[in-house]
This record gives sequence, C-alpha cells and structure tokens, in this order.
Amino acid sequence: MLDPLALELNHAIEERNKPVYEMLSSLGKSLYFPKGIVSQAGEAKGKADRFNATIGMASEGGQPMYLDVIHKNLSSYDPKDLYPYAPTAGKPELREVWRKKLLKDNPSLEGKEFGTPIVTNALTHGLSIVSDLFVEKGDPILLPDKYWDNYHITFNVRRGSQTVTYPLFTKANQFNVKGMLEALLSCKNGKAILVLNFPHNPTGYTPFEEEVEEILHAIKQAADLGINIVAVIDDAYFGLYYEDSIKESIFARLVGLHPRVLPIKIDGATKEEYAWGFRVGFLTFGIQDASVLEALEKKTMGSIRSTISCSPHLSQTIILDALLNPEFELQRGERNKVMEARAKRVKEILADGKYADAFEPYPFNSGYFVCLRIKHSDAETLRIHLLKQYGVGTISLAKTDLRIAFSCVELADLDQLFELIYRSCRELNT
Repeated sequence: MLDPLALELNHAIEERNKPVYEMLSSLGKSLYFPKGIVSQAGEAKGKADRFNATIGMASEGGQPMYLDVIHKNLSSYDPKDLYPYAPTAGKPELREVWRKKLLKDNPSLEGKEFGTPIVTNALTHGLSIVSDLFVEKGDPILLPDKYWDNYHITFNVRRGSQTVTYPLFTKANQFNVKGMLEALLSCKNGKAILVLNFPHNPTGYTPFEEEVEEILHAIKQAADLGINIVAVIDDAYFGLYYEDSIKESIFARLVGLHPRVLPIKIDGATKEEYAWGFRVGFLTFGIQDASVLEALEKKTMGSIRSTISCSPHLSQTIILDALLNPEFELQRGERNKVMEARAKRVKEILADGKYADAFEPYPFNSGYFVCLRIKHSDAETLRIHLLKQYGVGTISLAKTDLRIAFSCVELADLDQLFELIYRSCRELNT
C-alpha cells in the first residue's frame, strides 16, 4: 500500500498530466516528502520564538555550536551559513540565483515556466534521482554508442533498465538524428528515457543549430506517435563552447515542446565553476504546470531525504558567495579562455594530417575532451603502452576509441602528448 502522501502526489500528477504520471517508476510513484522531523522542524523554525527543540543539532549562544579547530579556516563566514543542516531541496538563495543564471544563459527559456533548481550532491546524484523516479526494470535508456560509463551503473545496474544505443555520428560526421529517432521508435512499451549530453563526454561534441532543430523535430515526432519521453539533459560541461555550435542548453528548447516530453536538466558548479570537489549540482524540471511541478519536486525531496538527507551546507554557501561576487563572470571567462586555447591547439595539431595514418579525431568543438579513433592498434593496448612506457594517462572506451582530456594538459605540452600517442601507435605496429 502506498503512503497517503504519495497517493496525493500521484493524483495531482495524473489529474493534470497523465503522460508524466505514466513515466513514473513504481519507486517514483511510492516516493513522497514526509511530514516528519524535517517538515516539522521547518515549521518550527519560523514560529518557535521561545524554544526550538526540534532538530538534532546543537546550539550555543543563539548560533550553531562549532569547534574552533574547524571554524578557524572558515571565520569569514557566519556560522549559520555553515553548520546547520541545509534544507532538503537546497539553500533557497542558491536555488534562486541558479534559476536566474539559467534564464541568463539560455535565452530560449524566456517567457517559459519551469521549476526552481533543486540542489543535488553534484550531477551523478541528480542522475540517480531521475533513475529512481522514472526508471522501471526493462525501461529503455537511449544513448549514443559513445557514452559516459557511469550511466550504465546509474540506470542499468541500480534500476534494471536496458540500454539502447545508436551511432553518435553519421558518415558525414554530423549528429545522427535518424539513428536517435529510430531508437525512440523502437520503444515498444511507449516509454523512453532519452539522455542528451552536450558538450558530449567522451567526444567533446555539441550540435549546431540545424542539428538541434532536427533533434527537436525527431523528439516531437516520436511524442506525436504516443511515446512518453523522459528527456534527461546532462549539462555537466555547459558553457564550454569554442565554435559555432549552439550556445545554450537543449533543455531550453525542449520545455513546452510536447505534453509527452518531460525535460529534466542536470547541471552544476562542478565543471561550470571549476569546483569539482564541492559536489554542488542542480536538478530542474521543465514542467509548466505548477501542480505537477510541485508534486515532482516533493517526490524528488523524498528521494533526497531517504538517501543523503541533504547536500552539504558549506559547499552551497561558498558557491552562492562566488555566484554573487562581481568578479565571478570575469574569472570564469578567463578560465574558459584557457580551455578554449587548449581545444583550438588540439584542433590545429590534428588538422595538419601528420598523424592521420595512426588516428583521427571524432568531431569535437566544446567541453573537456577529444576522442581519437585508433586505426591499427587496440585502444586498451595503446593505453597501457602509453602509461608504462611514457607515463601518459588516457582512457580507452572501446576497441578503437581513446579519450584525451585536454582539460588537464597544459597548452605547451599538447604537442608532445600527441607525439607520444603517435609514437606509441607506431611502436605497437612494427
């Protein structure tokens, strides 16, 4: 039997948006945000002006209790912004600032209704929440044939989904919209979890405007045929665009596209703000119905409450402080230029044909990576050879594919890096 609170949320969703209700997994239908300790403590916070004996936290002198050995390194912050539990959905000020950032960074969101971002413990946690809410055993997860390996654990291992892949690129080295559509139309149970990740990991590709229009048309075409589509937008590398690709998230174009399409944006400060270890991410629902949005957010809070309880307050406070700093945009722009310079140098190195007999890059124009197609060597054998003989670390992804993270190689070292890869290819084939 489902909890009455879960039933209430389910009813709100089913009544206003039946396709979204049909997208929910059995676990998703079971989730709710309890009116328990956290809820009651939140109510007391605004009304208990004499004694507040609700939450499992210690206070002293009207502020959170803390140790000097910890606070000595954090003395520029108010203890109330560090030591208390953060709200389950995240620090409200941070959520609002990130929402404003989404509107600024994604012009196509102008005039559209969408949710206030919910704070997650970085992007993997956000993907895990989506998996809990929407992935049922046997559901198809649609991915290109080159994808981040953690998707398999998050969706298949934890929730029992089935991966359906399509070739990422056409023979003309464009995004394979036809392959994506065929994968969508193969979903015989009328439900698909479509993962779109741009800039792409591992290839570093972001589609161009014409390709995006084709992607949207294909998704709408599948939805018109009755397929419910959970469109999971993994925007881990958002903002790192170096050429004439789209400069906004495809999430912005998917909001309001079709009643059978539920866009969910997963992003965060990890890569965008060069703060990987802070583990501050966000999950945003592209739903325009306020009642359905509220129900989905409460189910999300139920998932958070039942797993990590809440994300760290300290990280949220530091990221919020950075976002509000007048130097933020300037400093981020400077770092992005460093990344762009590295990407352009990689393009130059690979464009002159010097190494064409050994490897060639898949299309790339953004993000952290370039993925090489190795022509005559096994990629794993090459990876091991590079590591043992030259102390060079790379990632093998398939028999022919080697991923290079130019993000963590200095500009001056890139020529030598590719020279060593080429030398290793020759050594393995002599």
